[in-house]
Amino acid sequence: MPAIVERVFFLPRKSQIILPMRSPRVVKPLVGISCCTKQFGIFGMPNHAASNTYVEVSDQLVHAVPVLIPANGPTADIETLLEHLDGIMLTGSRSNVHPSYYDGPPHAEGTWEDMARDSTTLPLIRAAVARGVPVLAICRGFQELNVALGGSLHQRLQDLPDRIDHSSPMIASREVRIGKAHAIRVTPGGWLHRLSGASEIAVNSLHNQGVNKLAPGVRVEGAAPDGTIEAVHVLATAAGPVPGFAVGVQWHPENDWRTDIVSQRIFDDFAAAVHAYAEDGRMGGMSAAAD
Repeated sequence: MPAIVERVFFLPRKSQIILPMRSPRVVKPLVGISCCTKQFGIFGMPNHAASNTYVEVSDQLVHAVPVLIPANGPTADIETLLEHLDGIMLTGSRSNVHPSYYDGPPHAEGTWEDMARDSTTLPLIRAAVARGVPVLAICRGFQELNVALGGSLHQRLQDLPDRIDHSSPMIASREVRIGKAHAIRVTPGGWLHRLSGASEIAVNSLHNQGVNKLAPGVRVEGAAPDGTIEAVHVLATAAGPVPGFAVGVQWHPENDWRTDIVSQRIFDDFAAAVHAYAEDGRMGGMSAAAD
């Protein structure tokens, strides 16, 4: 009968196991992109959606991983989102911010609303700004930024005296819809002036709502010829100075960043803030692990 040979394997102690570390050079930051609720398909199934333009610019120009933030309202876990995200991009939308959030009159019949989005983005904005998470707010997101921080809105600028029509041209041609619609006067010495190097720039225009009362602590960075506020920089809230990057534009730079230098620079500036925030988080995490 052959002899039975026992083999004994010795595993290293846990303290001796060396785990490979991820290189920070290959870890991209995460940018949250706000979604709307929309119905798709022949049965009108509810979906959470954001336009591809925001995904593309996050991926190709910001060099971040785009993460869609569902419009799940009261069940949204804002703190968990902000624990992981390195930036927030608030998107445009056909829907309007519900007037109950700024004590406005009811919308006109037929106005698109999305309270599931409102109840997600408004607390998200306040928490992100307080925490210093970089925020770039675009079109509806620009309006949300103002409302979240205590401002109010005009619902239909085109119905106001001495205002130009800022709404989207109802034309099939995408080039016409996203083309330059009017100029804005840039505030001297501000954020937008630093990026553009100009006293006036041309922008597209696809909105009905606009800022009425500006939120406290928010500086105007640009305005249309009719006085409509088109760009802002958040400097402070009731809690004190804002610790991070928080800006908004009423137009759509995500539509023409490949051909427009100011649009490109807006996202470059956002990208710099996002990458700096992510790097600070990684260094903080490494320090905490070392401690």
